[in-house]
Amino acid sequence: MSPNTLAVATEQNPAAAASASTVNTAVNAPAPKKDGKEKALSVTEHLLSIAEVAAKYSVSVNEAKPQDSQGLTAAEAAKRLAENGPNMLTPPKKRHWILRFLDILMGLFNVMLLVSGIFCYILLGINYSANYQNTYLGAILIGVGFMNAFIEFYQQQKSAAILESFLNLIPTQCYVIRDGQTIQISAKELVLGDVVVIRSGDKIPADLLVIGSTELKVDNSSLTGEADPQERSKRNSHHNPLEATNLAFNGTLAVVGNGYGIVIRTGDNTVIGQIASLTSNEERRESPLSVEIDTFVKLIAGVAGVTAIIFFIIAMTVKSQGISNSLNFAIGTFVSFVPEGLPATVTMLLTFAAARMAKRQVLCKDLQGVETLGAITLLATDKTGTLTRNQMTLTFVWTGLKLYFAQNLAEGSHEAQIASPFAMNDSAAATSLSMSPPSIPLPSSLHSRDPSQLKLPNYETAQDQYPKVFEIPFNSSNKWAMTIHKKKHATGSLMLYIKGAPERVLKLCSTIHDGQKAVPLTAQHNAQFDEMYTLFASKGHRVLAFACLALPESEFPENFEFSKDPHGVREAVGKCRAAGVRVMMVTGDHPLTAEAIGRKINMMLTDTKPMIAKKRGIPESQVPEEDVNAIVIHGDSIDHLTDAEWENIFDKEEIIFARTSPKHKLDIVKRAQGRGHIVGVTGDGVNDSPALKKADLGIAMNISGSDVSKEAAAMILLDDNFASTVSGIEEGRLIFQNLKKSVQYTITHTMPEVWANLLYIILSLPLPLSSILILVVDLGFELFIALSYAFDVSENPAGLMKLPPRKPVTPESIERLHRRRALDRAETGGDVEAVHEEAKDQSSKFSKMIRSLKKPFTKRYWIEAFEKTEDEVLIDGDVLSYAYIEAGTIQTLGCLTCYFFAMWYHRSITPYEAVNFGANWGSDGNDYTFNGRTVTVSDQNDALAYGQSAYYLALMFQQCFNHFICKARLSNPWGSFMFQNKWSFAGVFGGGIFSLLIVYIPGINVAFLTNWRLTPYTWLVAMAWGLFLYLYAIVRVLIKRRFAPIKYTDDIPGLQMFPTRWSTGGK
Repeated sequence: MSPNTLAVATEQNPAAAASASTVNTAVNAPAPKKDGKEKALSVTEHLLSIAEVAAKYSVSVNEAKPQDSQGLTAAEAAKRLAENGPNMLTPPKKRHWILRFLDILMGLFNVMLLVSGIFCYILLGINYSANYQNTYLGAILIGVGFMNAFIEFYQQQKSAAILESFLNLIPTQCYVIRDGQTIQISAKELVLGDVVVIRSGDKIPADLLVIGSTELKVDNSSLTGEADPQERSKRNSHHNPLEATNLAFNGTLAVVGNGYGIVIRTGDNTVIGQIASLTSNEERRESPLSVEIDTFVKLIAGVAGVTAIIFFIIAMTVKSQGISNSLNFAIGTFVSFVPEGLPATVTMLLTFAAARMAKRQVLCKDLQGVETLGAITLLATDKTGTLTRNQMTLTFVWTGLKLYFAQNLAEGSHEAQIASPFAMNDSAAATSLSMSPPSIPLPSSLHSRDPSQLKLPNYETAQDQYPKVFEIPFNSSNKWAMTIHKKKHATGSLMLYIKGAPERVLKLCSTIHDGQKAVPLTAQHNAQFDEMYTLFASKGHRVLAFACLALPESEFPENFEFSKDPHGVREAVGKCRAAGVRVMMVTGDHPLTAEAIGRKINMMLTDTKPMIAKKRGIPESQVPEEDVNAIVIHGDSIDHLTDAEWENIFDKEEIIFARTSPKHKLDIVKRAQGRGHIVGVTGDGVNDSPALKKADLGIAMNISGSDVSKEAAAMILLDDNFASTVSGIEEGRLIFQNLKKSVQYTITHTMPEVWANLLYIILSLPLPLSSILILVVDLGFELFIALSYAFDVSENPAGLMKLPPRKPVTPESIERLHRRRALDRAETGGDVEAVHEEAKDQSSKFSKMIRSLKKPFTKRYWIEAFEKTEDEVLIDGDVLSYAYIEAGTIQTLGCLTCYFFAMWYHRSITPYEAVNFGANWGSDGNDYTFNGRTVTVSDQNDALAYGQSAYYLALMFQQCFNHFICKARLSNPWGSFMFQNKWSFAGVFGGGIFSLLIVYIPGINVAFLTNWRLTPYTWLVAMAWGLFLYLYAIVRVLIKRRFAPIKYTDDIPGLQMFPTRWSTGGK
């Protein structure tokens, strides 16, 4: 349906959009002092008279005429500024970039690489000629450690830089009265007692006591959750400071009117500063992905270290190897166990995913947050729509195909020559701008050239005269706002009005008003529109277009009930619930209002206990708890809930918390985490920031969000659209699947590398794969192929969002969590919190590391490690079994086959010879004779070069087959999805070319001791083993699907899943 009347207007100096929130706050939160201690502050000035406040802050004010106040003297203001410091929020403590880089570099994985590299150079110093390859090996190991750290550090810095561009913790300029003069100063220079001039559109620069006002209204939504602007004057009858009508708070917006106020709080002592201090006291838990990778790295480090030590001792004692050879072997074994490219692979995959999420309007400050969003089990939100407000000053109007100006223009200017003065008694302007059909006359009573006083007739009573029956607020995705009002016209009783970005509104229109009537929109009209739009835009004005549509009575009778899905919230919530994510509302609204909204947006579908009791005609106390699946909790009762009552609440699927404060929201998050939930929290106000910081994933709003909330959050919705959260969950789940594929692929090559070293000691086999070739595997073709998983499409897009959360909260998981906490209390003497607090302390990192190292040597660690759970972790038993036992063994056999084939094909050396004479293979004076044939040391070294080249290429060819096998996690390893990622083929091609260059380019192969004469027949042998691996994987998957089918979430009856223009991308 297209609106059929179009008009365009422009404005200058729009006020910043106000934040919106629905949670109340308190003002008695602790505020940080300079020395780091905390003190309780309370606001009482609103209970005092203006004279008493003026006396308290020693400032001269004129209560009758605030504009004639003397204010502070410049000298006194400078003195107070020196005493109390600047009026600004203390920025969050930031660790120096060098220390942050060192933190990453000192991660266990990178430390293993650095230590291995250092040992290489120690060996080089012991025996240079025998260990000259360690020159390259040590440099590569140390370089990889720094490279891994740099990649992660760079991504962190990049995200931080983007966030900085969004933050502006305090307005830069404000007007104050000092020495009787109104002057403009930096808001940082405000001091207690200053008299501040408040103008429409200003952001309040400090907490103020209003001493005079003219129709002043402020937007308090970022602090109190009140959606409507609140009147402010010097009169007050409220005791609660946040309800006081004579206080204006730092960070809020003056949306209408003007006034004057005395500064009573600055910087961290303001209400916004006190709430921000709550945020600094909260710590976010490590992400599930971080914990799982850390656990895997510790496991690999332990296995690699123990294996290297054991075989170092065997080499020294049983095999009588010298210390140089034994240590070389130990380093090789250690390096073969460690997938050197894994950290870079994981970081890059998350980076690519973060870039895709940014295109979907989701900014990740922390790369781990990309996957955390896909892992959340509970999403607490108070956000069901975005409302932006702007103050506009009218400058030009183009209506009825004519241009009008609404401000004084210089005589002789181009605009004055082509435009007419705007007057509401101009019949053409009045008719077209009235946004009414031509048959409805508009009273022409107002003629004003003062843009500050220009109003449409009867504006104050328009809402009563023409009641609004439906509204879609403005948002950044559609860039228009629409309302429907009861207003009689020739064909019906309802009128639709729309305003927004001109190009968006124009696309919706099929006709345009020519000053007398609506006529079909033509190319000539479009050209005129573009001309005017260019003129307005070139002058730096913001341009708005207006249109209307008379709704016919036959289709839209007066009592027609419209429905809407703001920003696709209803479908978005439905998708979350269908994906097994519990969506919970935490709001400052009245419980009845909150419940009504929840029932419109799929958040609450079943009956609460009062509703069930009413239907059954029984008291609420007689309704069994197991019959209740929905509950609404009033904030007043939260502080008095027992542990059992909290458990009962979270046992429900549909939960709404109403009339909550920031402390309540924080408590709710902690309680949910205490049950094992991975909690996501959305919010935009300052009052949301403590919960955003504590949640596993805090999600702030970019447009309406406060600076404090953006700083506290781990993720920012750039378009303030709740539906973007669902896109993020889907992307997070996809990246987890792709990460799992990539890790499974990457660690599969570990066993061929490990067995190459173990067989060197166990069977005295000439070393099939050198340490430097192992690094070329891990950092060469493996990186090419592993990174391509980042671009894999979903095997089953519908099934991806039907999978349960990978760490579901079930009765079994809750019981297991309680049992483990009981053990924690027993081990710590009941003081679990002390351990958690110690973990936050930088000075206790060493003791934390010691405890972490002790854990693998305890019985409890291994019991819990092998305890059956419902969780899906990144590296689980299935992945380990496939990579280290099944595929790892097959690939090892394939590599050994190629190794022996190459030695036999080129030098006629049999496996028997390699095993029996391998102990001193290639050593000086170790020529041997077998079956009448003498094999010199030179022949041995040449044969080994062929064998190692074949082993290396065989691993590469088999991994190419394995790459496609690992794509199938939710489906069988065949189908079109396996070939939709063009980067897979680019990775295989690039990795293959890289490997062939290592072997077949003379000069390059000297450093890697490969042989460029290796026969391509070896390739065929490797491909045959790769095909065998593929067939084995097919059988394995079929058996697995038969006995362990994939579990999906159950359908939720009653979900209203109607596609909207937001959920379909506007299609």
